[in-house]
Amino acid sequence: MRNILVSWSTGKDSAWMLHRLRQEGAGEIAGLLTTFNEAFDRVAMHGTRRELAEAQARAAGLPLWDVPLPWPCSNAEYEARMASVIRRAKEAGITHVAFGDLFLEDIRKYRIEKLAGTGIEPLFPVWGTREDTPGLAREMLAGGLSAVLTCVDPKQLDPRFAGRTFDAKLLDELPAGVDPCGENGEFHTVCVAAPCFNAPIPIEVGEVVERDGFWFAEVLLNHGDTEARSTAG
Repeated sequence: MRNILVSWSTGKDSAWMLHRLRQEGAGEIAGLLTTFNEAFDRVAMHGTRRELAEAQARAAGLPLWDVPLPWPCSNAEYEARMASVIRRAKEAGITHVAFGDLFLEDIRKYRIEKLAGTGIEPLFPVWGTREDTPGLAREMLAGGLSAVLTCVDPKQLDPRFAGRTFDAKLLDELPAGVDPCGENGEFHTVCVAAPCFNAPIPIEVGEVVERDGFWFAEVLLNHGDTEARSTAG
């Protein structure tokens, strides 16, 4: 029996990957593996606050395996901390780590190389080709997934897309050359509803700011909505 740890960016691809793993009966899902910037307590690039990642884990019914990373973080330090958590995972009986990569061969090769010899194997449940992502994006939406663009690379996409909902209208407005799933780093998302969640996560979108050459939209957990649901339920 596979015992799978899911590499969790908090974005739509991770959520859809978890959905596929469960749908296909790929094995026992042990938890969500997420790296956090120690200085800001957020998921790198996606800018997701810890409390929102924790809300996702509760909605998925899974424990969050958090990996704290210093800021700034060298590649050597990143690899050392990831190697440490992989050793811990092996001791806990994890057999596989699943990744939400879509078609970038160099990233896939890197994952495989870093897990080689650890006793843990990589899985790529949503892997395909560049030609697959338009259909994959529509498949996600048809399946009930909802997400918000939390980060935009202005060198590839207009900053006005930051903070927008990942929906059919947005897909129709993406410029030619921009991957519909943002696989080339054009944008990053935070997933707020998906088939792998037991309920949508109530959020509100705050200000959009420029930081380190990228545009970030602040996505906050709506505590009022959460409390109302809890009282009603």
